[in-house]
Amino acid sequence: MLSVAILAAAALALNSGAADIPVLQSFADIWSGEQSLGATILGQIRIPRLVLAIIVGATLGMAGAAMQGLLRNPLADPGVLGVTSGAAFGAVCVLYFGAAAAWYWLPSAAIIGALLSLVLVYLLAGLHSSMLALILAGVAMSAITGALIAVALNFAPSLYAMQEIVFWLMGSLANRHWDHVSIALPLAIIGWLLMLSRSRFLDALSLGEESTRSLGFNNHRERGILLFGIAIGVGACVAVSGSIGFIGLIVPHLLRPFVGYRPGRLMFASALGGALLLVLADILVRQFDSARELKLGVVTSLLGGPFFLLLILKTRSRWA
Repeated sequence: MLSVAILAAAALALNSGAADIPVLQSFADIWSGEQSLGATILGQIRIPRLVLAIIVGATLGMAGAAMQGLLRNPLADPGVLGVTSGAAFGAVCVLYFGAAAAWYWLPSAAIIGALLSLVLVYLLAGLHSSMLALILAGVAMSAITGALIAVALNFAPSLYAMQEIVFWLMGSLANRHWDHVSIALPLAIIGWLLMLSRSRFLDALSLGEESTRSLGFNNHRERGILLFGIAIGVGACVAVSGSIGFIGLIVPHLLRPFVGYRPGRLMFASALGGALLLVLADILVRQFDSARELKLGVVTSLLGGPFFLLLILKTRSRWA
């Protein structure tokens, strides 16, 4: 059902935009090699944007499910270990110093920032630390990188640089092209494979860490592989789209009852659900004036904020 819904949303996304083009004829022009306006808009703007929405949504949804299964906490998301903020800080450094001489500098810096953040979290917490120590180290890393981003905004060399940083932090898929897809897709696939390969470990972990050890799992090795996959995938997504929040929090919650509450199965379902949610959110932002397009990260935050409050109220009533 999710796959069918994604196909329907994709068809709607290809028909959404400021320019009214015949989509089927544009596909025919692309196939025949004719350089028409519709073929250019569809092939160079709308299709890359749709592909990126699917990649980013799937990665964030899967990473959220993996993080919730790993921490055994339904309120966890990929930002818990500072990966998202580390990637954001890497990109902000490029924007601050005006070093984006080529299009690949920004995504490369974001990916490096995500990996460095994960390495520093491990060094702070210790290679064989508990999950509590890792969470505390991740919170500390997020606070540090957030403060550094605020410093960059405070001392931005120009209003244009400050605007670029703020707009990028809001998250968007506008003005993306196939070069961004070529960076995000290979790294996202690596992240997907690493996360999905640990599905049995997550299922066993739901019974407790002692149970996983008794089943023959090396908890530290399995956890390291899973976290590396999350860092690679989320870093690639933040690199091309900016900070887009709440996808990894909302989607696993909605789909968990449909997979029998099994963390391993939830990852694949959350990937499909995340892709669907982000494609629909991107369709929504395109309905506004193109000169004042609402940022995609703002839309997901507006959706995720009330959802998070509902979770808090539900948890409070359960303990009342």
